[in-house]
Amino acid sequence: MANELNRFVREALAKGAARKDVESALKKAGWPSDETANALNAYSDVVFGIPVPKRRPYLSAREAFLYLVLFLTLYISAVSFGTLLFQFINRAFPDIVQGIYPYDGTAESIRWSTSSLVIAFPVFLYVTWLLQKAIARDPDKRGSKIRKWLTYITLFIAAGVIIGDLITLVFNLLGGEITTRFILKVIVVGGIAGTIFGYYLWDLRREEKES
Repeated sequence: MANELNRFVREALAKGAARKDVESALKKAGWPSDETANALNAYSDVVFGIPVPKRRPYLSAREAFLYLVLFLTLYISAVSFGTLLFQFINRAFPDIVQGIYPYDGTAESIRWSTSSLVIAFPVFLYVTWLLQKAIARDPDKRGSKIRKWLTYITLFIAAGVIIGDLITLVFNLLGGEITTRFILKVIVVGGIAGTIFGYYLWDLRREEKES
């Protein structure tokens, strides 16, 4: 079906049909707007005797490596930051069952989370800078398939964490087991996952507007 759509768009543009007319005809025929837009965007809007195809971005092994490192360090940073805040909450609001000052159990976790953040977060910022620099030189790199796949996987994970966080909150509300310690941890999880979800959703929408 995709080949038929691309063939139709190429032949329609070759015969001098306006892009809006092609889009309108495909919409009436039941084609989704995103597939129509992708088919039209495959050809450059320049005056020539035949449709001029746009250069398709090439996914290099280096680019795939950078995106994998980017999202890996994002996950490590998010989990480490959340764990670090959890341990500070544990120290500020200790569980009576665990003891008044359960510092022995949190010290190692704080040290491990801090170490992870010190390494992973600067790597995340540096790789982000490299990729943004590459996109500035070649805006077509925004269409990288691995970038989109990893972005949507990240949105899926963040959405799952947010939903699970809310379910846990409602469950404890119904059971009457709400404490300051629990509420703060819910806020931490929701805040981190919500920030990641909101940023990458905004980035995808910005990309769609630009295209």
